Amino acid sequence: RHIDLRPYVLSGREITMVPGGLTRVALKEGSLVVNSSQGGGTKDTWVLEGEH
Repeated sequence: RHIDLRPYVLSGREITMVPGGLTRVALKEGSLVVNSSQGGGTKDTWVLEGEH
């Protein structure tokens, strides 16, 4: 399925990845529509940090 993944990054003195984000997903296989007002849905998104 097609998705639209939007991770968030905070920029200040340091750059920090927020541990969550927004993922919108097409509900029908083969559909490109991920907008919830036009038939898309949402999924929980977690951003995991690996070892440096």
